[in-house]
Amino acid sequence: MHSTPVIAVVGTTASGKSDLAVSLAEALGGEVVNADSMQFYKGLNIGAAKLTAAEMRGIPHHLLDVLDLDRPADVAWFQHTARGVVDRVRATGRAVILVGGSGLYLRSVLDELRFPPASASLRQDLDAELERIGSAGMHARLLAAAPEVGARIPAGNGRRVVRALEILTLTGEPPPTALPEPRYVYPAVQIGLSVPRDVLHRQIAARLYRMWNNGLVDEVRDLLSRGLRDNPAARQALGYAQIIRHLDGECSAEQAYLETLRKTKQFAKRQQTWLRRDPRITWLEHSRPDLVEAALAVVQQHETSSLTGPHS
Repeated sequence: MHSTPVIAVVGTTASGKSDLAVSLAEALGGEVVNADSMQFYKGLNIGAAKLTAAEMRGIPHHLLDVLDLDRPADVAWFQHTARGVVDRVRATGRAVILVGGSGLYLRSVLDELRFPPASASLRQDLDAELERIGSAGMHARLLAAAPEVGARIPAGNGRRVVRALEILTLTGEPPPTALPEPRYVYPAVQIGLSVPRDVLHRQIAARLYRMWNNGLVDEVRDLLSRGLRDNPAARQALGYAQIIRHLDGECSAEQAYLETLRKTKQFAKRQQTWLRRDPRITWLEHSRPDLVEAALAVVQQHETSSLTGPHS
């Protein structure tokens, strides 16, 4: 078993997580495990900001392109699958670098968390109902069934409403109101990339410009021919949802572009809010010239301090 802790590289979209993860894997003789739910899917390449083979620099990457579009991903599936990968890599004596911007997906691997059951057939029925009556209609149904749950979930968040209804139907109990206190299941260290908001907005804009000019619209058009509409999570992903509306004639290409830009900035803000709640993350300025060395020092400090007692 490798003595190096599981290293999680976290941060908002467009903060440079993937590149740092590769650099740490190079330095430590490690492998990268993806925790970005859109990068699980085959074909979601440009819009999901997957690294190219050249950008991976020969470092093994896990949980990229592992799902067809007809297989919805959920956090319980990810927890089971990712922990299996982490255990296998650690058993070979190599370091694990987990990388992603979703706090829940990251915590599902690192922390002692259990998730309510899921049902693919029930979710499919609820998703179809969501399409038919909209998120407001589904939210009204949730309010009628469990007012205290409905009051916590915004009416416009269709995916959360559907998941709450799924849990209620399967268990007869409302979903938990909050996550438990964090406690690692592996020796772990989390490194966050801190980016000033104005700089992050420029990086988001620059990346979207590159995506658009590298063929994002054509990618969505091709994915639509291969079943993108049948995957609620993938078709609602940033960029994909807006381009689908454009291809359906509901908005212009310019409107789809600007809406994607706006929503990506909002998404980054939500990511930042979630991640900043975790006091265990060590934040490093993304642009510091010694970023890789500083991140390695954080790992080394954890290894040294772990000799004095357990971490939770």
